[in-house]
Amino acid sequence: QVQLVESGGGSVQAGGSLRLSCVASGYTYSRYYVGWFRQAPGKEREGVAAISPGVGCTNYADSVKGRFTISQDNAKNTLYLQMNTLKPEDTAMYYCAAGYGSTCPLQGLWYPYWGQGTQVTVSS
Repeated sequence: QVQLVESGGGSVQAGGSLRLSCVASGYTYSRYYVGWFRQAPGKEREGVAAISPGVGCTNYADSVKGRFTISQDNAKNTLYLQMNTLKPEDTAMYYCAAGYGSTCPLQGLWYPYWGQGTQVTVSS
């Protein structure tokens, strides 16, 4: 049973930083790709960043390139999203997700496993 548990969300002023964490269990970490997604009220879900330990790829949405960094700690089975220079438009519920394979997709349909989400609110 694959389980993903996010933490680290909160409220921050524009220009600030947050680090999200996602503890994963129930699968062999190196054989999966994992990603971060977000969804704001009234908007479609957006792929933010993805990483594949097996092939070493990373992938970022254009809206977060240069500001967000995805990383992982295999020993802790934990995925991170470091978010810097946050903007009000980054406000959303953030989810981590996992899928089996060797790519770094940003499309949610490729991820069968999802966490419950953590809220990020950025005020101007």
